[in-house]
Amino acid sequence: MVSVTSRTRKVKQPYGGYLPVKQMDKFKYEDDFELNNTKDEFLSPVITGLAVDYLTRLMLRNNKKDVFYINLRGAQFIKKHTQAIELLENINGLDSRSIVNACKLVGFDTVFRAGPATYKPVENIMPSDESIEDIKIMVNRTVNFFKDNGPIILRIFTFEEGYSSKITTGDADFLTSKTLWDLKVSKNSISSKHTLQILVYYLMGLRSIHKEHFEKLETIGLFNPKLNIAYVKNTEDIDKELISVVSKEVIGY
Repeated sequence: MVSVTSRTRKVKQPYGGYLPVKQMDKFKYEDDFELNNTKDEFLSPVITGLAVDYLTRLMLRNNKKDVFYINLRGAQFIKKHTQAIELLENINGLDSRSIVNACKLVGFDTVFRAGPATYKPVENIMPSDESIEDIKIMVNRTVNFFKDNGPIILRIFTFEEGYSSKITTGDADFLTSKTLWDLKVSKNSISSKHTLQILVYYLMGLRSIHKEHFEKLETIGLFNPKLNIAYVKNTEDIDKELISVVSKEVIGY
């Protein structure tokens, strides 16, 4: 299986990228919170990003088992389903215990997406108090962002009828009536890999079972709650030649 993420990471792009970051409109949001941004020996940036993503979905009133479905499946693959269920039962919001358990549970994500060989014992995942506070801030930022830019009509969705010989799997984050959003938790600005990824999701969506929604979209965007910045591109401003090239060379239509 080839995912959207793996495909867009490996494909060679022209100088500046197919969809250059400088072509994205940038919006900085302000609040009263400042992240600690401490380096955490027992919590990787990947786990932090996944925890923010999944906890945001939970706080947006999703069913708990639906939110962490991929993690439960991953745990099942390596016969750790009982442990995963116990972690899930102790995730109930944004209290410290819930955040710690969420960080551990999302450690099974890689098993489902990349195979058992990528698994590292989740018992070793132990976020510091500073990291827990940062995750809470970033989740609240994302929830507030979607309160202002929602409502969300699709979340954690796939692209049946939109996949190809070059991309066979992949799921997007959030869809509102106007915008396809991808969540990126990083200390750095977005890159051309990220803009290509959201563009590919958009083009796949136009051919998928969700095409009725995608045909009405006005923008595609990425939100980084760590920097509290959104990057947006109007769909009508996406060059038609670019769409043709990416559809053929990257996706394989």
